[in-house]
Amino acid sequence: MPLSGLQKYILKTCYRQKRVLVKGKFEKFYLRAEVLTKGGQFAKIIPSKTEQIKIISRSLERLINKGYAVGYGEKTQYKWFIKEIKLTALGRKLSKKLQGEQTRFLFKK
Repeated sequence: MPLSGLQKYILKTCYRQKRVLVKGKFEKFYLRAEVLTKGGQFAKIIPSKTEQIKIISRSLERLINKGYAVGYGEKTQYKWFIKEIKLTALGRKLSKKLQGEQTRFLFKK
């Protein structure tokens, strides 16, 4: 299953820092978020802060479920509250592979 842009960003950021990271560090992803629209143009689409937190939490949970990361936080009966994240050996291997991947540059017309 392919990874989303946010998940790739999380893996690359964790690999560069080489320590446990706080969840709030990943909100910077949305400062540079640009999406290709149907018309072929790039548009800046930034969700609200509450939506950003939900999206980041969901992405972190999915990375943990795939075995790429370990999450630290609290678990209630219904939900995980992830506060920090650290890469596993499998996650470090994947993020090292992603470091060598060519990134897509956004050019303006």
